[in-house]
Amino acid sequence: MLPPAPRHNGGPPLEEEDVNASWRAWHWRRAHKKAWKTPPREIALRRLARAEALGMTYREYTLEILERGKYL
Repeated sequence: MLPPAPRHNGGPPLEEEDVNASWRAWHWRRAHKKAWKTPPREIALRRLARAEALGMTYREYTLEILERGKYL
């Protein structure tokens, strides 16, 4: 066990250590990568055209699709 850092009173941590944090982080990174995977060219061009018509960026439009589950 390491000695407490300077200006630390040596008390217990305020939050309990989460033993599953790295497992959840791995799942989150995997799901994020899968959700933002580049779609086929035709779909990307269709989304880009629709986003420009709505005055949004491609990324904002794609985020709306991912969050709501339906197309604007």
